[in-house]
Amino acid sequence: QPLISSSKWLQLHGLKRNKLSLSQILSQIGFQHRKDYVTTLGKLVASRYADGLFPQYMRAQDGSVYNLTAKKELILHFVDCLMGAIELYKQRMEWLTSESRQIFGVIQERCIVIVLDFGTVAPTEFDLCRDALSMVLVEQVTQIAKFNLIRAAQDLMKWQQKSTPVSEHTVKSAVMWLWKLDYLTAASHTNSAEALLEAMSDEAVSS
Repeated sequence: QPLISSSKWLQLHGLKRNKLSLSQILSQIGFQHRKDYVTTLGKLVASRYADGLFPQYMRAQDGSVYNLTAKKELILHFVDCLMGAIELYKQRMEWLTSESRQIFGVIQERCIVIVLDFGTVAPTEFDLCRDALSMVLVEQVTQIAKFNLIRAAQDLMKWQQKSTPVSEHTVKSAVMWLWKLDYLTAASHTNSAEALLEAMSDEAVSS
């Protein structure tokens, strides 16, 4: 799936885009039962001609009533469409909460710098962090334009001097660099700030 936000995804695949929201469906399978003000009579007059002719549905949101006129085939068509939408939503949720996305979210920027600050993690957790970072490089960074890695430490460590175009070779190189890093004691807050400033100084990085 493309690396886009959920709001953008809903613009492309949401119920409204596919005319499957409740109000859109109701307008296609019936008509609203209205009560209008008649000027000549000077009072509200309810439309009575549909009473008892059609099944009715009341919207809980605003109390509006719809007379349902659609044949069974059309309603079953909307059932199929809604079931398909539910399945698509499930797939999106599973995708959002799997692999690197459950840790890093969905990367939407075209150029990024990942700042590595391992804090006070134990040696075993250090490897888990590198596993997660390797995963995001392979799954998501491969779909963007440029990237770089900077490690917060007493002596700042950079994979490349500036953000580098993404390719199969550069991603593999970054993963290898990541796994060659030595376990170090925790970086200070000053080291972390310096690493962030260094990342933000890259002109290609927008945020």
